[in-house]
Amino acid sequence: MPQLGKPSGPLTPEEAAALLAFYVEAGVTEALADEAVDHYQLPAQTVAAEPAPAARQQAPSTEPRRAPIARAEAPEPLRANPPTTIPLEDKQAVSSARALAASCRTLDELKAALAGFEGCALRYTAKNLVFADGNPEARIMLVGEAPGKDEDQAGLPFVGRSGQLLDRMLASIGLDRTTVYIANTLPWRPPGNRAPTPAEQAICAPFIERQIELSKAEILVLVGGVSAKQLLNTDTGIMRLRGRWSSYRAGDREIPALPIFHPAYLLRQPAQKRLAWRDLISLKARIDSLPPRD
Repeated sequence: MPQLGKPSGPLTPEEAAALLAFYVEAGVTEALADEAVDHYQLPAQTVAAEPAPAARQQAPSTEPRRAPIARAEAPEPLRANPPTTIPLEDKQAVSSARALAASCRTLDELKAALAGFEGCALRYTAKNLVFADGNPEARIMLVGEAPGKDEDQAGLPFVGRSGQLLDRMLASIGLDRTTVYIANTLPWRPPGNRAPTPAEQAICAPFIERQIELSKAEILVLVGGVSAKQLLNTDTGIMRLRGRWSSYRAGDREIPALPIFHPAYLLRQPAQKRLAWRDLISLKARIDSLPPRD
């Protein structure tokens, strides 16, 4: 990984390209100034104490007055949370998405409809549509959040490092991509892996809802907080949702749904894998309880 400290000399083209790739992968999408500001090296602001009455009558100091040290102004912090209101044009896009998704009678029709849908701006910044992977006839369906860089390039969900961990998690209970169906709440990657806006989620929601409805899923696994909160229509965080079975209504079906930690979170917090294992054991028990298919 490239060093983030101040370089001792000019970067080579290879080093500059590696550093730029690192920042893009970290989610940096724009520069706020020509040079970085190291606020730890700036002098601390101090408030001078009120002088005592006797000190006010002393002769003025003969030392030359120092010019005030100019402080670089800190850039305005980026807004972490997207706006919660949905513009009128996006509301119209939601209505169009809902009508288009409802008109689809098969998963192939739904994929084709998404490929031609122009109501979501994410499609213009993404490289590929990420519709699904796995077996559409499977009894278990996993729904993640949004594609990352690797998924965007491959056009398939969960193919990066987090996807490799997901494969190992599934294998631990006897599953693989031939026995599960995998999709995301968003079929296009948000730029820089940023969090999706409420408008983007609302526009894409009819498609994932229809995708679940058209699938053969008898168990839903909601991978990560974004997926769980959206599909369960709750503000409760994933730390409280994980491991607790809920019910998701898809058309005239009630599907048992289990929220679990996202593999990307487990890569950052490996100590939480013990809780993820408990959730996998719960999932395995529910799968074993399914009646045979006709």
